[in-house]
Amino acid sequence: MILLLDCGNTRVKWRLLAGGIIEHEGSGALNESHLFTSLAPLAGRIERVAVSTVASEQSRELLEEAVATVTAAPVQYYWAEASRAGLRNSYPDVSKMGADRWHAMVAAWVPARKSCAVVDAGSAVTIDYVDGQGHHLGGYILPGLQMMRRSLKLDAARIGFEYDDQINAVPGRSTGECANHGLAWLTESLVQRLSGDVARFRLDRVVLTGGDAGRFLSLGLKAEHRPALVLEGLEIVDVQEQAV
Repeated sequence: MILLLDCGNTRVKWRLLAGGIIEHEGSGALNESHLFTSLAPLAGRIERVAVSTVASEQSRELLEEAVATVTAAPVQYYWAEASRAGLRNSYPDVSKMGADRWHAMVAAWVPARKSCAVVDAGSAVTIDYVDGQGHHLGGYILPGLQMMRRSLKLDAARIGFEYDDQINAVPGRSTGECANHGLAWLTESLVQRLSGDVARFRLDRVVLTGGDAGRFLSLGLKAEHRPALVLEGLEIVDVQEQAV
């Protein structure tokens, strides 16, 4: 069995595979006590642990401590690479790219071998373009919804408003509406720009993941929604590396 982990600075997603079949999956906060308790019945069958992470060293230590409570299997970290299975990274220094972005691109590219925009709508929004020859054309990193909300609440003159998950981009008529509708307006504008880039670069499709993916879909993004995209890419990399 392989335990796949997609780890940020505060949360981790996991997937346990046996022969390519999903046996268990879940997510939780890194500071949770007994984070991997649900894995205990299967822990004895875990042969190795593969990790994709953008977490700090301190968060990685928390992760390793949590993993050690359920298995002594070796932990392997996989980072961004210059190339993988025909996919070529545009970064001159690939160590500067987050592993999650790279593994999301791997998952989008390898099964289809078609051009795509890869969008991860998480704490930060990352967008990466890959052409039909597997060349990474570059991308963007933007603040995500929660980050923008916190900025308005804490940094922009401490604007007082309640979060509203309703997606409405019309002009607001109160501070709360102006803030919440403004956030929707920004996301809608991003979706429109992204759709324009897909046409301009002649990309075949958009592949979408991340906690706010539903928001992008609701605001008109035409995309293939794959919630576990990073874990899918991590699995591809791990299996290929084990076969070497």
